[in-house]
Amino acid sequence: MQLSRTIDYYFTPQSPWTYLGHARFAAIAKAAGATVRIRPVDFGAVFPVSGGLPLGKRAPQRQAYRLVELARFSRHLDMPLEPKPKFFPVAVEDSAKLIIAADLHEGTDAAMKLCGAVFAAVWVHQLNIADPKHLEGLVAECRLPARLMAQSQSQAAQEAYEQYTQDAIDAGVFGAPSYVLDGEIFWGQDRLDFLASALR
Repeated sequence: MQLSRTIDYYFTPQSPWTYLGHARFAAIAKAAGATVRIRPVDFGAVFPVSGGLPLGKRAPQRQAYRLVELARFSRHLDMPLEPKPKFFPVAVEDSAKLIIAADLHEGTDAAMKLCGAVFAAVWVHQLNIADPKHLEGLVAECRLPARLMAQSQSQAAQEAYEQYTQDAIDAGVFGAPSYVLDGEIFWGQDRLDFLASALR
């Protein structure tokens, strides 16, 4: 009997690439019988270590090409995506800790479902995921208990967020999404085929 493989799923809730890969990643992990460890990360703490830059500080040609690629992948994957959503960039701490609370209290499947709703809120529905009212709505949409809102503001959720960020730094993660399998980083939703192959 083969032991279940574990994938560490590092991301930020406002990453369009995480949105584009989320459903495929979930399907790949499920098909492989792999365990997913959900790890929202504060990339504001990662970038100074990894040499990354926030989007607004990147060279204009890099910013322009990013929009081209988002449109390409949206068409290629047949997934709706607004390349310049109304609320982006956005503060993500509350949504990250809400996902963590869902994982801690309701389990991985519930947290993965909430992830999908949060990502789509930014990139499809153009909602402000820093607004508690919208987060409450997403919790209800996913049929999760309303108490998650309070649980997301707990010390446990805050400490987990800080720990996951440190774990990402220790693992050598520098961008979102990053899928880490047996210490090997697969960075970006366009590396999911390689992850699937490694799982086989």
